[in-house]
Amino acid sequence: MINETYESMLNAKNIIRVLSEFATARGEEIGYDNVFDYSLGNPSVPAPQAFTDEMIRLLREEDPMALHGYSPTLGNPAYKEQIAASLNRRFDMHYTAGHIFPTTGAAGAIAHAVRAVTKPGDTVLTFAPYFPEYQPYITGAGLTLRVVPADREHFQINFSELEKLMDEQVAAVLINTPNNPSGVVYSEETLKRLASFLENRSQRFGHRIFLISDEPYREIVFDGREAPYVSKFYDHTLSCYSFSKALSLPGERIGYVAVHPACEKADKIVPMCGQISRGLGHNCPPSIIQIAVSNTCDLTSDLSVYEINRNLLYDKLTELGYTVEKPGGTFYIMPKAMEEDSVAFCEKAKKYDLILVPADGFGAPGFFRMAYCIDTEKVRRSLPALEKFTREEYGK
Repeated sequence: MINETYESMLNAKNIIRVLSEFATARGEEIGYDNVFDYSLGNPSVPAPQAFTDEMIRLLREEDPMALHGYSPTLGNPAYKEQIAASLNRRFDMHYTAGHIFPTTGAAGAIAHAVRAVTKPGDTVLTFAPYFPEYQPYITGAGLTLRVVPADREHFQINFSELEKLMDEQVAAVLINTPNNPSGVVYSEETLKRLASFLENRSQRFGHRIFLISDEPYREIVFDGREAPYVSKFYDHTLSCYSFSKALSLPGERIGYVAVHPACEKADKIVPMCGQISRGLGHNCPPSIIQIAVSNTCDLTSDLSVYEINRNLLYDKLTELGYTVEKPGGTFYIMPKAMEEDSVAFCEKAKKYDLILVPADGFGAPGFFRMAYCIDTEKVRRSLPALEKFTREEYGK
């Protein structure tokens, strides 16, 4: 008998993928350059040349067995040491290699982190708007995901709703900043308030509530700012990172869990992740990628295009009368739709070859997401289509 849970999931396809597939099919009809596809968050800038050069050097000069053999269960020691050193340099932390666990991207990091600090039957809280894949990540670990309704004005944490949903069943809180889909960066004030709240509730309930921070967009921040480093505010934080965005390496599936050195049982969590891997069928990212990234982890791709694209879209959207919070980072923007039914809104946009994602699945009905990790030239050409759509369909 096949697994009915996964069979049922076949009928609940990811709307982002569905729209991306539609855009591809439409592109075959009219040319993909004429489809303004804002569906998929796939980085649109190349990896740094230094990373490419390092890969070439490794293949030419290094021992093939070291490059292509199994890495240790807990990861390549040089990778772990370099990540720890980089985080300490940049954020005044005190990580050692023993606090770093290499993973297949941020998804792999979250899969390990949630299992390390919960047990089946526990509850994990997250905040809308949120990445829809959190649902299978959490339920697949035998946990319940509870979503705190959004602060629909600024998309910081809605603390009044958090108060209502926090109870003794909550073992961990999962946050994402800079945020997909809103582009909002949680402020220091928000993070300090959350840390105080979690400390208070941990003492009240008599068990530690862990904070899991999903932060693959940490380096994509605008207006000359930096994203506050979440682990600075709460000792019991597991930071989940991916180089998919900063180094434009989504296909290489490389990231890590960084366990705060002051975290409860910090010395045990990384070894536990090694044991979790046995159940997940995961045993470290590829050796060559760990080695290459260990030598380039302080670099980023040229991320400036995302800020240019944000400005173009934000200016046009506000000009057309959309209500939208200006993104502080990422490559997403999440305006309010021109009607209550954002699914219908996005369906109408398809007639203008605009591929927009309704935000219902992100926990923000009535809004829509645009992933603007596309060529700036194409963003510029999409603006007349956006204006035509808005005026013809909504008289704006």
